[in-house]
Amino acid sequence: MYGEILSPNYPQGYPNDVKESWEISVPPGYGIRLYFTHLDIEPSQDCEYDSVKILSGDQVEGLLCGRKRSKDPGSPILEEFYVPYNTLTVTFQSDFSNEERFTGFSAYYVAVDVNECMDFMEDACSHYCNNYIGGYFCSCPPEYFLHENQKTCGVNCSGNVFTELSGEISSPNYPNLYPESLICEYRVVLEPGYRVISLTGVPLPCSPLISFTDGKQHFGPYCGNKFPGPPEIKTRSNILDIIFQTDKTAQKKGWKMRYFGDPIPCPQSVTPNSILDPLKDNYIFKDYVKVTCVKGYEVVTVTAFHSSCQSNGEWSNLHHKCVPVDCGLPDTIDNGRVTYRSGFEETQYEAIIHYDCEEPYYTLQTRGDGVYRCSASGKWVSEEMGTELPACVPVCGIPSTPIQEQQRIFGGTRAKPGNFPWQVLFQNPRGGGVLISDRWVLTAAHVLDDLNSKPVMYAGVTNINQRSQKEELIQLFEEEVFIHPKWAKVANPDARTNFDNDIALLRLTAPVKMGPRISPLCLPGSSPEYELEKGRLGYISGWGRTEDRNKVYHLMKAQIPVVDMAQCRSVKPIPPADSTTFHFTDNMVCAGDGTKDSCSGDSGGAYAIKDPHNDRRYYVGGLVSWGPRCGTYGLYTRVGRYRNWIMETMSQYEEAEGSHQ
Repeated sequence: MYGEILSPNYPQGYPNDVKESWEISVPPGYGIRLYFTHLDIEPSQDCEYDSVKILSGDQVEGLLCGRKRSKDPGSPILEEFYVPYNTLTVTFQSDFSNEERFTGFSAYYVAVDVNECMDFMEDACSHYCNNYIGGYFCSCPPEYFLHENQKTCGVNCSGNVFTELSGEISSPNYPNLYPESLICEYRVVLEPGYRVISLTGVPLPCSPLISFTDGKQHFGPYCGNKFPGPPEIKTRSNILDIIFQTDKTAQKKGWKMRYFGDPIPCPQSVTPNSILDPLKDNYIFKDYVKVTCVKGYEVVTVTAFHSSCQSNGEWSNLHHKCVPVDCGLPDTIDNGRVTYRSGFEETQYEAIIHYDCEEPYYTLQTRGDGVYRCSASGKWVSEEMGTELPACVPVCGIPSTPIQEQQRIFGGTRAKPGNFPWQVLFQNPRGGGVLISDRWVLTAAHVLDDLNSKPVMYAGVTNINQRSQKEELIQLFEEEVFIHPKWAKVANPDARTNFDNDIALLRLTAPVKMGPRISPLCLPGSSPEYELEKGRLGYISGWGRTEDRNKVYHLMKAQIPVVDMAQCRSVKPIPPADSTTFHFTDNMVCAGDGTKDSCSGDSGGAYAIKDPHNDRRYYVGGLVSWGPRCGTYGLYTRVGRYRNWIMETMSQYEEAEGSHQ
């Protein structure tokens, strides 16, 4: 119950390098009073050399060093400590030197009864505390009960269930002070289809706490004189649990709150991309709607369906979905392909495709850029073309092998494959023609004079005698012949002297596939720069007679200029004839240089001129028509004069054919 503690060798000087501890223990229910009557220890900063330390568990109650004298001359006590616990540790330590022979300390302790009912005790009773020597006990007012911890008092406040659609709940004893150390549980249970909404007003100190949970959401805990959250708590359930906890630090008036049942809301949409009828800002339990899909979407098998808002906050008939309209795979086009903007076959509403042609032999001939979008109608639609498909037309006038002419097919040179991909060979009758599209051939009208059977035509060939070329001959089949209406028929074609309007068109039974060996020649433009003026250079080609009079198997070519008509008028025909009997008209053009010329068998072939707007492209400036003598100058039908007739004939035929389909 009491004792004395002295430093080593006290009252003599204490030894160096010593460390000694004393454990003080008194009976439970008592505290310890420790006081020093002598203190003579080497002084140092923070007592780092020599010191005596007082510990209560891990808590340092005091650290002493130096020389102390009593502040009260009438009392021998220099330092005093009190702890409300029944154990205490005193530790003394010295370092390697005690040169001034400090004498250490003397201390005494005594057990002191602890008054557990004092306010500063953490474990005092919540209501009434009764102290006795060595202990204490707690008691409660008559309306309270003592909890199992034998310290706190409480009241019965749990188990209340509220089932009405609206009501009030308050803390125990409201508006009087609520008890301490409470754990109150309240439950609101409404019928399915309603969620609990609580209007809160919570005047609490911050030690009691109130919290709410609906099983999925947790609100709080809250405390204070004002509710810190929103003015109301909205749950997503028809059940709300309320937990109110208090400690023993304070008692206040408490709280009161209202609750009501709010019908469960349903989402604004039954299924994405849909419209509800009737349209409302909010939908609640038992609402009934008609569902239709927005533009570009559809419900499979039905056009619309009905749905009701259920008690779980979900719509019925959720198996119905508004899915994007599917336009299906787009139609293919001849000589073209379809590419998808997304990189894969996406065919649903707002998907975008692009039609491209097989370059470099075909190009789009259409309004717009070939872009189509899957529309709400389930069809692919272009802004410019609507649902009409684009068309790929052959690229005209561009040889796959550039034409080069450096020397002086009469007086000409051999053509290379791809120089004249528009060249058509008429085998019976022997002559030439020019492909101006994948379905039309242009030739001289006299080539078709006295034709008793369909002409035999080939394309894509350079040497008609080579085995490999013969195997690759592409035969063209004529479907219908259109000879210019002003072409004059004569009884004896061999004696013809009038070649005015020497032009004809042939429509083929099927389109010709374009490629490096076959492509059309452009028609001349309508502007003045396409007129064949003196000095304009052009290429002629064909399998006609040459200067050696041998049969020609290889396509020949020559580059010749446009010259004055007087040059052709001045040439005397062979056999000799009166040149004045021949007709020279403005529908003809004279070309040649006196050495290079077309000849018999070349009739109907193209006089190809470079396009003034594109030096890679050629157009058909003329057609080989007639001449007074091979190897001099020849006359060519001016195709520009017949441009409108050519285009109208082709257009009328296409329109007539379309109306019969």
